[in-house]
Amino acid sequence: MTKFLQLAFAGVALGAQYSLVALGFVVIYKATGVINFAQGALVALGAYLAFNFHQTQHLSFAVAVVLAMLSCAVIGILIEQLVLRRMVGQPVFAVIIITIGILFVLEQVVTSVWGSENLNLGDPWGLKRVTAGKVVLSHHDLWTIGLAAGVLGLFFLFFRYSSLGLAMRASAIDQEASLAQGISARRVVAASWGIAGLVAALAGVTLAAGSAALNPGVDVIALRAFPAMILGGLDSPAGAVVGGVIIGVTQVLTAGYQPENASWLGPGFHNVMPYVVMIVILLVRPYGLFGTRQVRRV
Repeated sequence: MTKFLQLAFAGVALGAQYSLVALGFVVIYKATGVINFAQGALVALGAYLAFNFHQTQHLSFAVAVVLAMLSCAVIGILIEQLVLRRMVGQPVFAVIIITIGILFVLEQVVTSVWGSENLNLGDPWGLKRVTAGKVVLSHHDLWTIGLAAGVLGLFFLFFRYSSLGLAMRASAIDQEASLAQGISARRVVAASWGIAGLVAALAGVTLAAGSAALNPGVDVIALRAFPAMILGGLDSPAGAVVGGVIIGVTQVLTAGYQPENASWLGPGFHNVMPYVVMIVILLVRPYGLFGTRQVRRV
């Protein structure tokens, strides 16, 4: 039982990291209907900016994270205004291809500026741990879970009570009707990219902090959150969090039990298991657990 609880906690912590990444995907899809493959690069860029502010500029860790989040928000808005705004009215497929191109460009920028060697983010959690019975809980994991829960709560309050959040919800439900009510589609899309940048930087910090090392591969780890977004529902922030936790727990439990119980599946099967879960659930619920079902009248 102790092993199961230890693995389950680690899975929830990993799922919280996936949730933060998936929220960035969801907020842009909710506003534009486009899957932003550049989100992984924004995650890596946010982590490196936090490193730069903290280790190079010698600012406190909390201030460095906030500045990295604001910087990524500005970068996200600039990407939307300088590149993607020119693609308004163009096929969705072309816009998705552009986001893939942005991913590769930002990857090269990160490598050119900071190199490819492992760096120490210098977070305040380090390897600090507490115990609950026989279960060991790291400060980093506890903070990650708390941050994911806090971000979800802020998302709920933002979309529920703020004028911009209500405008984004209205635009996602019916863009033509929202335009008729005077809601600016450009403002909504720019805000979605800014929010995605904020969340990306926070996700990057959680992925690179603790015992993990900061390197350009952070963006690849971030893209593992893709099944979480699909599983929870492309347009549901709550679904992104639930999907992230399901994927994280599934992956960690598989890594913990599969080698000794089903070794014939191979040593890296835990990396595949999230996609297996995603496929099974989509066969039953094609729009994800919390995704909005699209109804077409003919």
